[in-house]
Amino acid sequence: MAVSKVVFGNKTLMDLTGDTVTPEKLLSGITAHGKDGEKITGTCTYNADTTDANAVADEILAGKTAYVNGNKVTGTMTNRGSVEGVIKTKDEVYTIQSGYHDGSGTVQIDSTEKNKIIPENIKEGVSLLGTVGTYTGEGVTAQSKNAVPYTDAAQTILPDAGYDYLSQVTVEKINYVETENAQGGLTVTIGTVSTS
Repeated sequence: MAVSKVVFGNKTLMDLTGDTVTPEKLLSGITAHGKDGEKITGTCTYNADTTDANAVADEILAGKTAYVNGNKVTGTMTNRGSVEGVIKTKDEVYTIQSGYHDGSGTVQIDSTEKNKIIPENIKEGVSLLGTVGTYTGEGVTAQSKNAVPYTDAAQTILPDAGYDYLSQVTVEKINYVETENAQGGLTVTIGTVSTS
């Protein structure tokens, strides 16, 4: 019979009788002595207390497993890896999908749009996405035009090639011509007919 308590005189040198260790509470392969003094070998395969764990399946990567409060949980979280996104308009919003991201993904302004954000395209003194404008209006070429109203067609007046805008458009007066005709009267011509 194994010894579970040793008393020397009035002094207790060893007392295992109050111990609560049992094989299922002792990690597998670890040895100890029970309250009866007999040697026991642990059978518990757990290496951590999971009673306070609170993860749920969608917080664990899909295909991976974990133990939560003593229960094995298989993950359902989508692995999205490296995600790339671009924004093409000022009001566009990039929505980040739920799931695992490996940290190497990026979201940025579309390169075509980014190339337009240069100082020369931004009014002087205005900062746009960290780029301070230098444009003062210099180098812009204006054109002044005259237009004759037609009686048979509408006109759209635009600047010619090489001009940026129209500084003014002068609309001529409506043409009015009187000429004597062979019958002794007057022929009155009003307006101008388009050439197209």
